[in-house]
Amino acid sequence: MREYAHIEKELTDALQLASRPVAIAFRDSPPPGVALIDGTQPSGCSFWRLAAAGRTFYTVPSDHYNCPVGSYTHNIALPKEREAELSGTLSLMVKVGYLRMDEVPGIPQLRTTPKVTMYAPLGETPIDPDAVLVSGTPGSLMVLHEAAARAAQAPVSLFGRPTCMAIPAALSSGIASSLGCIGNRVYTGLADAEFYSVIAGTVFDKVRAELQTIVAANGALKEYHSGRRLMLATS
Repeated sequence: MREYAHIEKELTDALQLASRPVAIAFRDSPPPGVALIDGTQPSGCSFWRLAAAGRTFYTVPSDHYNCPVGSYTHNIALPKEREAELSGTLSLMVKVGYLRMDEVPGIPQLRTTPKVTMYAPLGETPIDPDAVLVSGTPGSLMVLHEAAARAAQAPVSLFGRPTCMAIPAALSSGIASSLGCIGNRVYTGLADAEFYSVIAGTVFDKVRAELQTIVAANGALKEYHSGRRLMLATS
């Protein structure tokens, strides 16, 4: 398995990240030595916050029931007695003008329901992730987008709400970003100046391989443009 502690440091340094990248893996059974999450959380993205803070754990579908929209994006069916929660949440979003009901069919979903979902700080993941979640500033995630483009991936999709749909979108296309919806920002404490990018595990190494080139290129171009500004700007 890759040396993820080294990889996390490499990614953090290259992108000047303030928060730890999160490894997410979907499995049929719990990874050895990883414990089930204790307690409850109000949203699926709350698990991102816990992992970025240093916790490694797994969830089962019922741990996601408190988040009807997150359950939808993760292809997790709510039990019959809680099915009304999804329609109730969507109805509220429509009522306040946040969402149109005809947008719902276009929201990406995981292809299959995960039996187990593991969350961990990237540097401590005990298994290879299916997705790597990074939160950062526009300047830092721009570098990540440029590395993805250099790695010849498809153009990076940029989503709004719900934030969690960036995960299934990335698994389909390689990389996807989300500006971070209001629910996510409340539940995770994401700073107003930050947003997310999600990299599929299948292309993670390719994107990483291009990061140093892009970081160096941005450094050189910053010097170039700074010089031109000094030389050519009259005010």
